[in-house]
Amino acid sequence: MMENLKSLTEIPDLRKRILFTLLMLAVYRLGSFVPTPGINADVFQQAFSQLGGTLFGLLSMFSGGSLNRLTVFALGIMPYITASIILQLLGVVSPTLEKLQKEGELGRKKITEYTRWMTVGLSMFQAFGIAVALERETSANMPLVSNPGIGFILSTVLTLTTGAVFVMWLGEQITARGIGNGMSLLIFAGIVVGLPRAIGNLYEKVFVTRTWSFPIVLVLLAFMLVVVAFIVFVERGERRIPIQYAKRIVGRKVLGGVSTHLPLKVNSGGVMPIIFAVSILTFPQTIALFAGKQGSLGSMLSSFQRVIGWGEPLYDLVYVLLIIFFAHFYLSIIYNPDEVADNVRKQGGFIPGIRPGKRTADHLDDVLTKITWVGGLYLALIALIPEVMLAGLRWNHLPVWLGGAWFDANLPGWILHGLNINFYFGGTSLLIVVGVAMDTIQQVEAQLIMRHYEGFLKKGRVRGRRAAS
Repeated sequence: MMENLKSLTEIPDLRKRILFTLLMLAVYRLGSFVPTPGINADVFQQAFSQLGGTLFGLLSMFSGGSLNRLTVFALGIMPYITASIILQLLGVVSPTLEKLQKEGELGRKKITEYTRWMTVGLSMFQAFGIAVALERETSANMPLVSNPGIGFILSTVLTLTTGAVFVMWLGEQITARGIGNGMSLLIFAGIVVGLPRAIGNLYEKVFVTRTWSFPIVLVLLAFMLVVVAFIVFVERGERRIPIQYAKRIVGRKVLGGVSTHLPLKVNSGGVMPIIFAVSILTFPQTIALFAGKQGSLGSMLSSFQRVIGWGEPLYDLVYVLLIIFFAHFYLSIIYNPDEVADNVRKQGGFIPGIRPGKRTADHLDDVLTKITWVGGLYLALIALIPEVMLAGLRWNHLPVWLGGAWFDANLPGWILHGLNINFYFGGTSLLIVVGVAMDTIQQVEAQLIMRHYEGFLKKGRVRGRRAAS
């Protein structure tokens, strides 16, 4: 292992890429401690601590705790991801965007430019909603804002928008000049930095306050290992489509006549469907913050927010449906069965029993649809694990005609109300950590193999989510 790590320093280009990535992540972490001016930080953190088990707690985890301290990077990369989702959705219905998506590198640059401008607009909207909400809120009869007014609103909008744009720039620089996907690595860093705090909380609950017994901790650790093994198993899972190449005579050489396979990943979208779903679910929260609780609109939004609040049955249902939808949608963007079938036909290949061309494309599309249903349900299961452990299913909140009273009378309390266990590295966070780590190692290994070095694993390669593409 030491020899493999040493080989990383022997390649100048790879060494520069790794050092650049670490430097950009250090800058990102440094900005996570620069506070937004005009905020009473202690009062705000006390007020935000009550939202730790909600959707805002999940967003704070993505930003590495920047949101619960309202630093200059409080918005993180979520505006950029939301802008990407909107443009990808518009690409299905807009002929102009669809044409740009097919124009290759030039079209991708234009779409990236649109995404950046939309990120600025969304950041300004979210920052304005946060500023207006902060002026109205108090904690323990103490205002969150020291000097409210138009000056505070303008400075908050400018600070948070600039921070979001800078985070977007950091991610793009890591992707272009570093190792791995920049946006994924920023989320990865935001989650991993919470590990010492999670260990400290665990130690306090076991040995100081004695809220948890030692056997409970062992069960949690064993459960976490099982979840990690399950994630790695599914992430490396693939459906192999057999491909047969016919023999061809080129000059004096006989080419082809070999059998191979086309690997199709079970979870081609990785963690992106979950992130897309979370981005969509933040819109009601942002609009509710902007409108407040006064007036007819505020009252209606507050009622809607209670119904679709974090942990409620309707929220779970919408969350699962969005994850499954974006699993299929993201696959349709990154994988084109018609193009793959055409490439196989041009190389003289065919799937045994399937005619080349349109039949092959339909077969690939059918197989991808079926395994993506499995991948979407797997993502939904992983995403709901921490929520169920902390808050339960809450099916007793359903109306009477949907069986709410029956669930309340017949299901155990730990199912309805949860175990009140904040499983920090479970579900989505664990999926991101494992997935991004596998992708990054796979990219480093590809760099080493290109330069005739051994990879990190001599027996078998770690296949990332994009290894099969």
